[in-house]
Amino acid sequence: MCELLGMSANVPTDIRFSFAGLARRGGETGPHADGWGIGFYEGRGCRTFHDPEPSARSDLARLLRAYPIKSRIVVAHVRRANRGRVALENTHPFGRELWGRPWSFAHNGQLAGVKRLPLGRHRPIGTTDSEHAFCWLLGELEARWSALPSPRRLDAALPALFRRLGDLGVFNALLSDGRTLYAHCGKHLSVVTRRAPFGRATLLDEDLQVDFAAETTPNDVVSVVATRPLTRDEEWRELVPGETLALRAGEVATLPGSARAAALTKNQG
Repeated sequence: MCELLGMSANVPTDIRFSFAGLARRGGETGPHADGWGIGFYEGRGCRTFHDPEPSARSDLARLLRAYPIKSRIVVAHVRRANRGRVALENTHPFGRELWGRPWSFAHNGQLAGVKRLPLGRHRPIGTTDSEHAFCWLLGELEARWSALPSPRRLDAALPALFRRLGDLGVFNALLSDGRTLYAHCGKHLSVVTRRAPFGRATLLDEDLQVDFAAETTPNDVVSVVATRPLTRDEEWRELVPGETLALRAGEVATLPGSARAAALTKNQG
C-alpha cells in the first residue's frame, strides 16, 4: 500500500515538516520505495515534482526539504508498486486539466476491474489502476457539467463517485482542483487541524520537532491529511471507511452522502 499526504491552509504554508515525515516512509521507516511525488498549488497553477526513486534516498526530495515552497493546497504520495512497473509515468500525484484548472489526484489501494470503466477524453499515460480511476472520475464530472461547477455542486457529486470506485477495492484518495482538497477514506486516513493556540509537534519517523507558534500567526488555520498520523503529540482523528472530507482554507467538512455523515445523521435522529 502507498501513503498519502495532503494539506489545506488559509494562507500559503510551508509543508516541509510534514513532508519530512512522509519522505522517511519512502524506503526507510516504511516500505514505500517505488517512487514519490508532490504538487503545490500556487494561484491557478500547480508546481509538481515526481521521482521514481525512493523518497528517503532521493536527491530531489532532499532539495524540497530545504526549499520553502509555500502553498494553500498540497498533494503528496509515496508509492509501493502493486499495479504498474516502477517508472516516472506511474508516480503520483497524477495531473490533468479540466475546465481550465489543474487537477491533482493520488490514491492508495487496489481497484479490481477499474480498467473496464469507460473513459472520455482523458487517457492514462502510465499503467496503474489509480491513473485510470482518475481519468474516469474526470470524465464523469465533464459529462455532468460543460463549465466549472461551484464547489457546492462538486461536494454533492464526488462522494457517490468515490463510493463507486470504493466498490472495486480499497480506495483511499486525495483529489484537488486548486480550490478544494477532497479526501476519501477507504480503509486508513487521518486528519489533524492546527489553529491558535499553536503548540509543538514531533514527527514519528524522524527526530524533528517544530514550534508552530513561532512559525504562524494567530489567524492561521492548517489541516493535514495522511494515511497514518505523522506526529506523536497531536490529536489526529481517524476517518471512518467511506468518509469523504472537503478541506477549504484549512477548515474541514464531512460531506453529505459519505459514511460518517450518514452515521451522524442517524445518531442525531
